[in-house]
Formats: sequence, C-alpha cells, structure tokens
Amino acid sequence: MPRTADVPELIARARDGQPRAIARLISLVEDASPQLRAVATALTPFTGRAQVVGLTGSPGVGKSTSTSALVGELRAAGKRVGVLAVDPSSPFSGGALLGDRVRMQDHATDDGVFIRSMATRGHLGGLSWATPQALRVLDAAGFDVVLIETVGVGQSEVDVVSLADSTLVLLAPGMGDGIQAAKAGILEIADIFVVNKADRDGADQTVRDLKYMISLGRREIAGAFWRPEIVRTIANRGEGVTDVVAAIDKHRGWMADHGELEQRRQHRAEREIEAIAVAALRERLGDVRGGQAITALAKRVAAGELDPYSAADDLIAALRR
Repeated sequence: MPRTADVPELIARARDGQPRAIARLISLVEDASPQLRAVATALTPFTGRAQVVGLTGSPGVGKSTSTSALVGELRAAGKRVGVLAVDPSSPFSGGALLGDRVRMQDHATDDGVFIRSMATRGHLGGLSWATPQALRVLDAAGFDVVLIETVGVGQSEVDVVSLADSTLVLLAPGMGDGIQAAKAGILEIADIFVVNKADRDGADQTVRDLKYMISLGRREIAGAFWRPEIVRTIANRGEGVTDVVAAIDKHRGWMADHGELEQRRQHRAEREIEAIAVAALRERLGDVRGGQAITALAKRVAAGELDPYSAADDLIAALRR
C-alpha cells in the first residue's frame, strides 16, 4: 500500500494511463483504505467527463460478450474505454468468481482499455458498494467511456441506473425475458433494450413484446419523453453493435437537450454521498454497540418498557455525543 505522500504521484501516473496505478487506486477504494479521503480529494478536479453506460440483464443473455463487442466498437472510434465488471462474490474468499473475464481477453493487451472485476461482497442491487468510487477513478484517469456490467441477479439488479448516464438492458429470445423484465421492474430502468442472439427463433416475438410493453408507459422529462430504443444484436459476431453505439449517442444527445444528463449525475452524487455517510454511521454504530448501548435498549424494548422508535432516538442521541 502506498504511503500518503505517494498519492499525488499515484494519481499523476493514473492520469498518464498507467494501468498499475489505476489498479492500485481502485484497490484502495475496495479496501476502504485510510488514504481514501486523500485519493477522493485529489481525483475530484479531474472527474465529470466520462460517459457512463450500464449493462444489465438476466444470466445467459450475453452481457460479457456484448460488453467486449462494445469495447471493440468504441475503440475503433478512437475512444479510451474502462470496464467495471461486477461479479458475484465467492462465499469463501469474498473475491470475484469471474475475475478472469475470459470473454474480454481480446482487449487485454490494448493500452486504451482497462478492465477490472469487482466483487459484490454480498451487496444487493447488482453492484459492489465500491463501484461509484471506482468509477470516479476511471473518470479521472481520462477514459472517454466507462462500461459497468452488472451481475445477473434479476429483480434486485436495478442499482446500475443510479450510476449510469445510459442503461442498456439485454434480453435474449427463448428465455421468457420479456415477461421477466416486466415482473422485475427492469422496463422502468432501460434506456435502450438490446435483443441479443437475434438469430435465434423467437427474436421477432421478443421485439414485439418489448414494443407493446413500452407503449404502455412513457418516461416524461421536462414535458418530453424518451421512448427506449430496441436494437437487435448478435454480439458474438459483432452484428448490430454499431447500432447500439448509435442508440447510446442518440440517448446522450436527448439527455443533454432536456437537462436529464445533469439530473442523473446529480442523483449519482447524492447516492454516493449517502453511501459514504451511512458507512460512517455504521462504523460509529459499531462503536456504540461495543459499549452495549444497543443491548441495553433492546432489553427494554423486548420487555415492553420502551418502544423501538424511542430506542432509536436514544441511540441516535448516543451517536451525537
């Protein structure tokens, strides 16, 4: 772990595009290093430039293959690309089970691409708790686009919308994804639907189902609304990926015209501030728990001497002291 005095140098090297420096900064984030505050302060002037794209969907729809194909398309356009691939955690080590990202090895030697697997470590919502700050590292390091690929966890996989400028929901024919998307509330978070494996039987029906469900509702912003695009792809052959990039650019232009991009980024900052504050409160709560304050209050609640709301008020008062 670098000393505090090394943080400016580490950030300077990360901004020069040195992968090791970027990786070390993200490790500091994941490990909740005591240097994290210094890192965040030093990164702040360089953030707010990257385009953030989230990819989500059920297991088996081809998220990693689609992410790899998107990276190739963006690199062909001359853009530097960062990828945060959030994987399920190993119940033994806490590390990412899919850390090798086998399907993305085509980009392993490309200096314009940085890929990092991050374990969820039990965090619900499909994202690691450290993802927002890792995103900040890649943004400050000068990546033009950051792709966030989330774990396929169904109904809880909606946190990505709080981080991404544009959210892609991937579906595949023959998996009942249209109906499942409606049940999981994924329709509400999608800016772009990508029907992958479009050469399979049932692709036309999946597109029809999506068009019908989209017609039932609309997302209004400042008197206008964005109707999610539907794009067909065959990611393992690179087909349709150009259309996905075009849809992302179209959505970004619409957001810029209607003030939505600024609102989303403000909301992202709100969520990050809240997460940091809650983590700090939990740490202090642990100190109070060590002093047996919660145990004493719990005994009174269990005995019917105190209601839980009053007990919570007493606990908050203890935190303030």
